[in-house]
Amino acid sequence: VEKHRIRYHEKELGQLFCDESASDIVEMLRAECAQAGVRIAVKCTVGDIAKTDAGFALATSTGPVTAAALVIATGGLSIPTLGATGFGYQIARQFGHDLRPTRAALVPFTLGGVERERCAALSGVSLPVSVRCHGAEFTGAMLFTHRGISGPALLQISSYWAPGEVLDVDLLPGIDARDWLQACRRERPAASLRTVLATVLPKRFAQDLCVHELSSRPLKQHGPPELAAVAELLAHWPLRPAGTEGYRTAEVTLGGVDTNGLSSATMASKIVPGLYFIGEVVDVSGQLGGFNFQWAWASGHAAGLAV
Repeated sequence: VEKHRIRYHEKELGQLFCDESASDIVEMLRAECAQAGVRIAVKCTVGDIAKTDAGFALATSTGPVTAAALVIATGGLSIPTLGATGFGYQIARQFGHDLRPTRAALVPFTLGGVERERCAALSGVSLPVSVRCHGAEFTGAMLFTHRGISGPALLQISSYWAPGEVLDVDLLPGIDARDWLQACRRERPAASLRTVLATVLPKRFAQDLCVHELSSRPLKQHGPPELAAVAELLAHWPLRPAGTEGYRTAEVTLGGVDTNGLSSATMASKIVPGLYFIGEVVDVSGQLGGFNFQWAWASGHAAGLAV
């Protein structure tokens, strides 16, 4: 990056971003490939792949290709409009590799019925939350959309969620809801629940909660048991997704080529000499923040040194 004089800055957790555009990285890679004599074949579809004594023979739409080594860097199933297919998995099966079940991850949730109508009315509203599922917990923004729920925290937890499960959402992360409500009742007994909720939640969402799940009576009309119930809802708001947006918008694919069949040092197949699998086609998935890019680059570098 510094060699190509690409200006960048560091955000949280050591994440590096270009000051200008990510296209600078693409141009850097193209320049490095050109300098190394790499030939990039575009508009070329690979059909059959066969193992030979000398390596591999590929049948492509532009003619046959032979190679001593073959690196499968086809990615997963995420975002098919960019060309994602299951071709890499097909090749893995062909050569005897096991596959872990695949599914969309780092993906927005969809809702159904009344919940979807509520979300549509709240579309564009965002708030900080903590969301939990199967022992995993992520804190960050939750965003209501026309179809369901998105935002960094929800994208993260999607990797742990299974259909039919309920997400546990803390609407007031870092705040003890019961203590806060009791303090509000002492200090503002005549204020409605909706009014005080709107001081810590987006107004539209506070109103939605009071219409559908709580009440808007003055706090002085809420006894200790009622306030405790409100606090419980705020700390453990149940969210039952109908599903996810699927591979159409998923940032990553869970599952893929089983790592037990690959060398952790070179990404080489333990079954077929000269065959390598790198990046998202492998059963390795990271969290948001560039970790999946880093895995693609790191595994590619390891395989590149080996071939």
